[in-house]
Amino acid sequence: MKHLRFTLIIAFFAIVGLNEASAQYSQITPAPYSIERKDTDDMATFDATQELKLYIDADSKTAERIRAAIATSGLKVKEVNKPAKKAFLNLVIDPAAVKEAEGYHIATTPEGINIKAHSGAGLFYAIQSIRQMMEGELKGRWLEGEIYDYPRFEYRGILIDISRHFRSVEFLKRQIDMMARLKMNRLHLHLTDAAGWRIEIESYPRLTEYAAWRKQATWKEWGYGERGHVEMGTEGAYGGYLTKEDAKELVRYAAERYITIIPEIEMPGHSEEVIAAYPELACTPRPERQEDLCIGKEATFEMMQAILDEIIEIFPSEYIHIGGDEATKRSWGECEDCQRRMKEEGLESVDELQSYMIHRIEKYLNARGRQIIGWDEILEGGLAPNATVMSWRGEEGGRAAAEAGHKVVMSPHAYCYIDAPQDAPPTQPEAIGGYLPLEKVYSYDPTPKDMPEEVSKYILGVQGNLWAEFIPTDEHYEMMLWPRAMAIAEIGWSQQQNREYSDFRRRAIEIVERMMEEGYHPFDLKNEIGERPESLQPIKHLALGKSVTYNLPSRYYAPQYGAAGDATLTDGLRGTWTYADGRWQGFLGRGGVDATIDMGEVMEISSISADFMQYCGPGVFMPCLVEIAVSEDGENYTKIADIEHEVMVEDVPSFKNFGWEGSVKARYIRYKAHRSKFSGFLFIDEIVVR
Repeated sequence: MKHLRFTLIIAFFAIVGLNEASAQYSQITPAPYSIERKDTDDMATFDATQELKLYIDADSKTAERIRAAIATSGLKVKEVNKPAKKAFLNLVIDPAAVKEAEGYHIATTPEGINIKAHSGAGLFYAIQSIRQMMEGELKGRWLEGEIYDYPRFEYRGILIDISRHFRSVEFLKRQIDMMARLKMNRLHLHLTDAAGWRIEIESYPRLTEYAAWRKQATWKEWGYGERGHVEMGTEGAYGGYLTKEDAKELVRYAAERYITIIPEIEMPGHSEEVIAAYPELACTPRPERQEDLCIGKEATFEMMQAILDEIIEIFPSEYIHIGGDEATKRSWGECEDCQRRMKEEGLESVDELQSYMIHRIEKYLNARGRQIIGWDEILEGGLAPNATVMSWRGEEGGRAAAEAGHKVVMSPHAYCYIDAPQDAPPTQPEAIGGYLPLEKVYSYDPTPKDMPEEVSKYILGVQGNLWAEFIPTDEHYEMMLWPRAMAIAEIGWSQQQNREYSDFRRRAIEIVERMMEEGYHPFDLKNEIGERPESLQPIKHLALGKSVTYNLPSRYYAPQYGAAGDATLTDGLRGTWTYADGRWQGFLGRGGVDATIDMGEVMEISSISADFMQYCGPGVFMPCLVEIAVSEDGENYTKIADIEHEVMVEDVPSFKNFGWEGSVKARYIRYKAHRSKFSGFLFIDEIVVR
């Protein structure tokens, strides 16, 4: 069979003017592996809107799933017992014809449609492509041709956080439906965290009787206020949880769409709610101050193992996610039980103590036929032998794990954390901070060219994560999820050489419009504002390239936000919407910003200014005072501006220019920005002098 690359085929269509061919095949998302159109004089050779004779050659369970998929595809069918000769839709599982595990082959002829697949999943994904073609411009009048398709990665996932804000079974089913249409196959459910435990555990009932409820309706009110939990039934209590039957129904619903649900039970960190319900698992007599489970107490392992036994009963997935991230480890060094455990086990650090727990839990799950997966912190202190790593703090953890022969799911924060705003932040609802547009998500490649094959073979795939701290409503959650999850789907499925952003964006806009018609609430991609205008082109001004001296005695800017180092404030590059772009320079010290620019000679100056940003969620605030002074000799300075600003806690990010205009002669310019009463960062991008 001849396989022509998707991008080359579409380019050929454009050259010869076959617009109908382009319209037919360019609807499919994710982009297929290859497409071939047969030469024919008749442009529309088959009418898929007529009633088709459906023949399915598959086991009964698969056939039932495929019938359900066809019912939502737009096709009209009447099932028959043997293949028909005209107006047919034949679906056959044939591993010899399609060797890739989830692959499929669609052949459209003047008489009908033949579909072959390696497995039931392949048949299901073929129907999703058919559905998209039915929704396209030709509305079922198709050309003769073939599609050969299979996924680049076996793991194509999304994390949905139902701990910070609980989501109903109905909401989750709607997202599963959309994931299935985009050929995604893993739903990672973040079930437990400090703000709420969300899965019924019969052996530890207070996890849902108490730890699943709080006074405050939003995570922000809870997280920044009086953290705590209340009894179920307390008047005005916010919360909820999935019963075992709820969870089993979700598992069944997802499996019918070839999606595996991976449950996450956080340990040992992010466990404030567990300790609130069972304070005897804390390290100290003050459990209200504890976020990490006590690893020294055997009762901790008895509880976690009992919980995992019940989780295994509900979720048949190969993987059980055990978290492992962001444990503070503060209490372990002072805890008699933890210190005794370290001595008994010969452990030299608290990192090794966490690794002890991860190893022990892995052994427990392996004995029950399951595998652990955890965030990349599980590398610290030594990785458990069979563990799979989900790399979130960057790619480094994932690469290190893969180099050691461990399987890896790539989920780096910079590309896959879709809780950041996706458009100009001042126009978006409150979010965790930063800026992550669709184009940047789409640009990610889990196995780039510089990754050796012996490493890349361990990369299972990719996952997008949508944490819900600042997302209280279902509508808001869908807006943050879609269309960026579409980009994750195409990253996971389509071959890298078949991906091109402008074409994907066109398809994503069409999908967004259909979603809106169906009652979803995706982001309105068609009206996207885009990147901060100031950042699009370098700026020319008098101080461009001039020397900058930082006047504070200690390290002036934060190393992780150093941008271009000492050249940042006069390099001509304005910042984007996010402080992590390598252009904004971040200052965390008590002194704030204090920098002097040497202009090289005395000159006439008419304005001096700089931009600052504010994202209250991650602790980025405006200055409360900016002082600007000038000097001709570098010794004697004259202050020309005192700019006061009342810093307020605001939900929406903001950007503000602090500057002076007038007329002065100077060689040296000293620009000082003072931190407000709020602890946190000051971020500045360029001191512009005219």
